Amino acid sequence: MDGLAVLSIASEIYPLVKTGGLADVAGALPLALAQENVAVSTLVPGYAAVLDGLEKAEPVARFKDLFGAPARILRGNSGALDLFALDAPHLYLRPGGPYLGPDGLDHADNAQRFAALARAGAALSQGLADGFAPDVVHAHDWQAGLTAAYLRFSGRRSPACVLTIHNLAFQGLFPSGLLAPLGLPEASLVTEGLEYYGQISFLKSGVNYSDAITTVSPTYAQEILEPDQGMGFDGLLRSRGDVLFGIRNGIDTRVWDPASDPLVTKHYSLRTIKARAENTRALRKKMGLPEIDGALLLGVVSRLSSQKGLDLVLDCLPLFEPLNLQLALLGSGDPALEHAFAAAASESPDRIAARFGYAEDLAHMIQAGADMLLVPSRFEPCGLTQLCALRYGAVPLTSRVGGLADTIIDANDMALSAGCATGLQFEPVAAGALAAALRKAAGLFADSPLWRQIQLNGMKCDVSWTQPAKTYANLFRNLAA
Repeated sequence: MDGLAVLSIASEIYPLVKTGGLADVAGALPLALAQENVAVSTLVPGYAAVLDGLEKAEPVARFKDLFGAPARILRGNSGALDLFALDAPHLYLRPGGPYLGPDGLDHADNAQRFAALARAGAALSQGLADGFAPDVVHAHDWQAGLTAAYLRFSGRRSPACVLTIHNLAFQGLFPSGLLAPLGLPEASLVTEGLEYYGQISFLKSGVNYSDAITTVSPTYAQEILEPDQGMGFDGLLRSRGDVLFGIRNGIDTRVWDPASDPLVTKHYSLRTIKARAENTRALRKKMGLPEIDGALLLGVVSRLSSQKGLDLVLDCLPLFEPLNLQLALLGSGDPALEHAFAAAASESPDRIAARFGYAEDLAHMIQAGADMLLVPSRFEPCGLTQLCALRYGAVPLTSRVGGLADTIIDANDMALSAGCATGLQFEPVAAGALAAALRKAAGLFADSPLWRQIQLNGMKCDVSWTQPAKTYANLFRNLAA
């Protein structure tokens, strides 16, 4: 088989709409797969930002009634991305974000909004649009999970379906009474179908009915088979272990490139890494942090949540002055964590600065300017920030879980002797272990030649989509065959 056609279904896609790493994957993987002779077209909800960013849009299909009102599918592009947009104003044109309203709560009709995405994806994959017949459907996370159920119960010939689990903690749980309104048969409300402790789970649909399941790192693929991180799905995933694959994420190295990034103050590369110091000065100025002689500048770009372990950083704040540390934080999430970091910044403005929300330009500035990037997650399917940090010479300090374990070489004695360390890792995921790692980091940072070697090692790593895309392409070809 030569060229392959894939329909990707995702609830967000960079650069049009982004709340997290899913958007980065949905936007970058198709471009990498093109190098493997795999043509990806992506179906996304018709949010205002998507419709505004869609170029050369033409209608290719219509629905007389899609959960309450007519809808249509537009086809166009955003740069090199080939896109289908589900233009359903009653579902997607509203204030708030893709999942939450302005009040910070889930949209009340999220079940219908993402069932519509899955239903449209299933119809597209079965020939709804003239001239489009994908060999494989690639559904991302719970928002696209019902695609597999719609295909299974359609009674029609369907392409193979792959589900990628980006984060098992989000399972798309809704009342079982919605089964019939969503157009699914009673036969699907079983343990081997959508039923999950009296509810229906969109993610479980994908796990049970897809032909293959992938997660975003090899270690996470193993972790979710055990009760500690299986989130109630471990038994089901073990039963499907023969079609479960861990494929590490990459990043778009054209977007994340310190030698050409338009969002950083000073460009630099492996050969000109000394110029990076100018970005460190710019980041301190942007965040309102003073220049302190010999201070190690830590960066955080993260959701503020228990999963991400940012409460452990709060526990370690008393170490900042004795170890000569500073922190530049960008994130949002748990109001209690936001309040705690805001209070810490107010009490220690020379040591801690925090910006709440998300700003792409500041995220790039932190990667280019921080000496070290903190990722103390309690669990982490893959993580993209540590990959960006490697690329930008911000030495990652991470917990040893999931994709973090797969992508960082800890600066232990053997790795330092061999000259191959790319960051620091700690375990268990507890404040004491993080504190010990911070002490070690401060000691390594004081040894400028050694620190520079760790930075350069990270910048030499291949964090692109090249190898992961080859693995995906092989999986897709095997399924299509």
